Amino acid sequence: MANRKLIAEVRALRDWDDELETPFSRHQPADGANSRTAATRSPWLVTNEAGGAAYPLTAEQALAQYAGTGCLYGTYYASARDQLKTVLQLAAACTTTFIAQTALFARERGAMKTMPALLCAILAARDGELLERIFTRTIDSGNTLRSFVKILRSGVVGRRSLGSLPRRLVRQWLAVRSDRQLFHASIGKSPSLSDVLRMVHPKPATPARDNLHRYLLRQPFALELLPPEVAQLERCKLGQAEPPDVNFQFLTNLPLTTAQWQAIARQASWTTTRMNLNTFLRHGVFTDDATTAAIAAKLRDEEAIRRAKAFPYQILSALQNASAELPASLKAALEHALEVATTNVPTIPGQIVLAIDISASMSSPVTGHRGTATSNVRCLDVAALFAAALLRQNPTAMVIPFHFTICEVAIDPQASVIQTAQQLCELPSGGTNCSAVLSHLNRCRIAADLVIYISDCESWADHVAGPATGTVVEWRQFRVANPKARLVCIDLQPHRTVQACPAMDVVHVGGFSDEVFEVLRAVAANEHSPDLLIERIRAIAI
Repeated sequence: MANRKLIAEVRALRDWDDELETPFSRHQPADGANSRTAATRSPWLVTNEAGGAAYPLTAEQALAQYAGTGCLYGTYYASARDQLKTVLQLAAACTTTFIAQTALFARERGAMKTMPALLCAILAARDGELLERIFTRTIDSGNTLRSFVKILRSGVVGRRSLGSLPRRLVRQWLAVRSDRQLFHASIGKSPSLSDVLRMVHPKPATPARDNLHRYLLRQPFALELLPPEVAQLERCKLGQAEPPDVNFQFLTNLPLTTAQWQAIARQASWTTTRMNLNTFLRHGVFTDDATTAAIAAKLRDEEAIRRAKAFPYQILSALQNASAELPASLKAALEHALEVATTNVPTIPGQIVLAIDISASMSSPVTGHRGTATSNVRCLDVAALFAAALLRQNPTAMVIPFHFTICEVAIDPQASVIQTAQQLCELPSGGTNCSAVLSHLNRCRIAADLVIYISDCESWADHVAGPATGTVVEWRQFRVANPKARLVCIDLQPHRTVQACPAMDVVHVGGFSDEVFEVLRAVAANEHSPDLLIERIRAIAI
């Protein structure tokens, strides 16, 4: 039954490949034949996904943007199929070395999951040696392992089976995991870890590991040979033991008492706690004041917050999803966690302008449309969070929201991050005119050292005729009065075009990870180049 289900999923995934134009076997540039930055060639205008004028990125620049945003699901302007097709076409035009470095960048610095797995699958079809060198650094969790296997089996990268090298790498991945790690990696499906075991047929090194494989494969096993926590889980199912210290997802279908749920909540990790507050509420965890206080203290633990490496938007999502019945102390703890998660925002010298896109397209889920798993956090929420965090560290910054035109707003720089973000999210929306902010600065003769755009960069309402976008026209005028000014464009969703070509005074970065703040630090310190993001990727050692 499991195999039939997996075959059906693989066939569905193969449909992604229907419209691909360039098979990998036909387009494999040799290392050293790279596409250079748009800043070194004459720019030309194309039509972006919103129907407006824009400049095309090179394949490397665009792949870096897609890797930074990590979105392979439907966005406001593009379907999931379009996203996948674009990434495959971009990768086909890049060297395998750059693909490998981008995969490492996306996983290690961007904390992305699906994109690194896709890039590794591409390498499996093009450069097995490079795949072997980066495999353990990119495929470092059960989630990424399943994604890698799923993508390879789908056929979208030019092959429809794992093949000998990927099979060997997966076997090695399974072999070096501890029993506990392997057990916890069994959370998830499509494919499940048991499906993966059936595909690669690993050879257990010990009788105990063979017994664990049997357990995961739902075959007869010896209880006494299972790892202690797994054996305790099985006894718990029989009512013969207390719940073990395992991921609570293994326990959700058990008839647990309120006291047992409280014990689970107390020992849960910071991330598990943040994601399951409503579940704990439903099971009566917060009827005990001492337990509630302990969980609030856990959520406020600054060291635990940093170890969890949670994106600020993920904490915002927990706040937005929090039940009205959740104790106020827990909501306050989440707000404190949000403040802590944004303390790595740099303090930037000089006058800053924050241009915040509040147009209709910013209502798109920041991680794309994913069916029932779609995040309720929008691009607008992330843009507002970025702005609020930057304003908190740079209280003299000028915040200018825009859609068709700019939107006047009075923001208290001493307000909390969540208060400022909510204020920005409540502003009226409209179309996208990225040049509106620069036009306002020029018209009012406002000086600035750094202009930061936080947008999806799909501008279409600019009213400028000629060989340049409205943004470039206004930026050139602004630079006349502010010759040392720099423009940083933070793109929250993946696209192949930009409103201003990369140059010494124009830097682009994609995504919503800490890497964005690293780019801002480099620009503020004047340690940047026209292709800062590409250089950071190329500097990654393989």
